[in-house]
Amino acid sequence: MPKFSEQTLTNWTKPPSESEQTKLENSEKMVRDAINSAEKLKNKSTETFGQGSYANDTNVRLNSDIDINVRYTGGFFFDLPNDKSEADVGIDKLPPSGYSFNEFKNDVENALVQKFGRDDVKRNDKCITIVGNTYRIQTDVVPTWNYRRYNKSGSYVLGAKFFADKGNGIVNFPKQHISNAISKNTDTYRRFKRLTRLHRKLRYRMIEDGENVNENITSFLLECLTWNVPNHIMNNYDTWTERLKQSIIYLYNHTKTLEDCKSWGEVSELFYLFHGGRKWSSKDVNQYMGQLWNYLEF
Repeated sequence: MPKFSEQTLTNWTKPPSESEQTKLENSEKMVRDAINSAEKLKNKSTETFGQGSYANDTNVRLNSDIDINVRYTGGFFFDLPNDKSEADVGIDKLPPSGYSFNEFKNDVENALVQKFGRDDVKRNDKCITIVGNTYRIQTDVVPTWNYRRYNKSGSYVLGAKFFADKGNGIVNFPKQHISNAISKNTDTYRRFKRLTRLHRKLRYRMIEDGENVNENITSFLLECLTWNVPNHIMNNYDTWTERLKQSIIYLYNHTKTLEDCKSWGEVSELFYLFHGGRKWSSKDVNQYMGQLWNYLEF
């Protein structure tokens, strides 16, 4: 008999409660208000939007925090194909922005300090954290700039780029992630996001129960793995027990070798999941799925 009942698994697929959702919404609104009212940012072109599990509606109860992207749109970073120049894509004569990423991050931090107070704002390497309280939950604010990934035709995909205080640059595509997740959720009768929550909840539960879970198995990775589970596994089975079981079987069988999953992408489909020096490997995933199977007593 499986470790958890069908009713328990069903409960774990659900989004946060109404009170938790209210805290999430409060945090997003307060960050937006802080940016919009800051003197140094009033005349800057920016946009503020949610990203991560909150924006994707895949966060789980009691483990919900919020990620807010504050993106500067008055300038951009870019990458070009090897055989293209700035002149080829028409950006060679653009004037410099006269504003640096570090200045922008400092201005965002100061805006948050003005709104929330110095004691409740902590600058980290990659983000600026607003400490949670009874009204809001912990919020990680990520200052970014527009980023353009040009292709050979001269068009580009728009993403976001930021630099950690330690100096390394990081690119992501949060809006494409959100859009693709919505599409898959629609195509699976809203089961994609529910199955993602279930996998995330089980990881937390395993840790609570003393299981030695590989730290490379992150919540983000679990969402991307669920993204790569075929829709028919979510659509053709009638219970969460069976959908979960079949998703584990699929992920286990297709991560035995890198060859079987080397084409898998993140939810944005703009980065490969197992290429480019990722912290996780297909071997990590394969071992974890075997561990999860045993934990669930399937």
